[in-house]
Amino acid sequence: MRKKILFFVLVSLVLFANGQVKKSYLKPYKIGFLHNYGVNENFIFDDPDYTYATNTYKLQAFYKLGTWKKLNLELIVQPQTQSLNHQLINKFFVTSDQENFEEKRVEFTQPKKMSLYGVEFGLVALKEITTKLYFQAGISLGFMSINKRTERMAKGFTFLENFTLGISYFSTKKTNFYLGANMGHVSNLNFQKPNDGYNILGLEIGFSYLLK
Repeated sequence: MRKKILFFVLVSLVLFANGQVKKSYLKPYKIGFLHNYGVNENFIFDDPDYTYATNTYKLQAFYKLGTWKKLNLELIVQPQTQSLNHQLINKFFVTSDQENFEEKRVEFTQPKKMSLYGVEFGLVALKEITTKLYFQAGISLGFMSINKRTERMAKGFTFLENFTLGISYFSTKKTNFYLGANMGHVSNLNFQKPNDGYNILGLEIGFSYLLK
């Protein structure tokens, strides 16, 4: 149910934003770059069955959606690539009723380097603290492809969900720095099996530049 609600919200957002973006001929008001580092081993998730770490690199295009109750709303379109490190720790996660389970245990308990590619659409709300400093919160959904299978997820198409909190600081009238944290989840909504997915807690830093 949570995923269905998130999917509905993001689809509605994209449809609404499409009307707004057309007015500006698809030109963002701000562009940027963001780096995120996230791991499974943290105080929120820390699943002992596996290790998982990701370095994410995002290009960002920002579109203004207006204001609501003193919040500035923005759409962020974020093509990205992720470099992933994964290893199964508990070999018995691969149960004996699975086909070729012994071969899978050998394969999946070896460290794996994987890549994830795709695009993410985020809805962000900013609350002014001072004229230069803003509190920022966001929710986003990505459409991705992962290049290797693991015991937790099949190779190929998948979804990415992110929840972010951070601080946005305008160092000049044109330049902006962002520092924040995120909770992320990768899974494929049961389009393929397996679909246990991955969870991370991450830190991220970004820089953006105003075009106007």
